[in-house]
Amino acid sequence: MFRHMLGPGFAIDSFDVAAGELPQDPSDYGAYLITGSPAGVYDPLPWIEPLKEFLRLAKDRKLVGICFGHQVMAEAFGGHVEKSDKGWGIGLQRYEIERVESWMDEVAGISVPASHQDQVVEQPPNTEVVASSPFTPFAALAWTDRPAISVQFHPEFQPDYAKALISARRENMPDPDGAIASLDKPNDNGLVAAWIRRFLQA
Repeated sequence: MFRHMLGPGFAIDSFDVAAGELPQDPSDYGAYLITGSPAGVYDPLPWIEPLKEFLRLAKDRKLVGICFGHQVMAEAFGGHVEKSDKGWGIGLQRYEIERVESWMDEVAGISVPASHQDQVVEQPPNTEVVASSPFTPFAALAWTDRPAISVQFHPEFQPDYAKALISARRENMPDPDGAIASLDKPNDNGLVAAWIRRFLQA
């Protein structure tokens, strides 16, 4: 999904971090994209701390975090993540743009699929809030002390995939039918994907 989202022009290798795979040295690549995960950043899993340390060492490399990636970057750089008492954020979610970065277009807001229960609840230092919603105040962040951006939502999710994910978990979801129906509305996945490409290619 991420290869499709980024499109041509990128040489991509992947690492199964949950299986203990990480690049030998942060300088091995020009950028790192940290994807979603069924794990929580607070889970006592043996690969999470090494991932955080790797991200800290990659301070001069571009970083992009998506969902879990957004959360683990926040934790690695001084923020805090919890399982939100607001519950699940699913379906097509609307986010207001709080700050327009150089790699972005000037728009008032974006609508992008989401699927998360955990949230960044304490903003990391040296970050600007790029997008927010009442449900997710720290929905997108841009770092001021390193070339790094992260988002809680899923620009890589096609509507059919997001619908299938909700259907598979519907017993634990609030209003799954409403969330599935929301995914038939127009989304801004392509716009956000273009922003990420611009950030990586700048």
